[in-house]
Amino acid sequence: MPLTFTLFTEDTKPTPSLPDQLLALWTDVTNAGGAVGFVPPVTPADIRPRAEAHLGAMAEGRTRLLAAFTDDGRLAATAFLSFNDHPLMRHWAWLYTVMVDPALQGRGYGAELLHEAERRARDLGLDALRLTCRGGEGLERFYASCGYKEVGRVPEAIRVAPGDDRDDIIMLLPLPRGE
Repeated sequence: MPLTFTLFTEDTKPTPSLPDQLLALWTDVTNAGGAVGFVPPVTPADIRPRAEAHLGAMAEGRTRLLAAFTDDGRLAATAFLSFNDHPLMRHWAWLYTVMVDPALQGRGYGAELLHEAERRARDLGLDALRLTCRGGEGLERFYASCGYKEVGRVPEAIRVAPGDDRDDIIMLLPLPRGE
């Protein structure tokens, strides 16, 4: 099943159903064990403030939402591109909340999402994408398979539960010109 990608900006308003679909996806991904900022179990109400902050940043032009939809219009995957406002760092962006519907995982959609984010970042004139991921999940291997390089690690910076501290791994994808 092919996915259709849309890059939502301050000029490309999300459909009225998108915020609810985003909450449902984020809840499902978290409750399936996904490392997307929360620890299960969660409800949409737990996630709503963070989702609204992302959507607010999008409305202000500081963030873009890359969304992938199934052919029936269901939200299947997301990634937020967040721009730097510091004048010395405007040439790269953060990639946040990279997630694929758990029912669709294992089909290559995560890699497809990252490659589409890379393409869109190039189109925006960016030189690199950075992201962080939670250690202990094997995520750094997945991101490495998509071209990202580990450039830093903060030991035990993420506390998922008492006695369960994980490394915060910083990954970078350079976007050389002409590729």
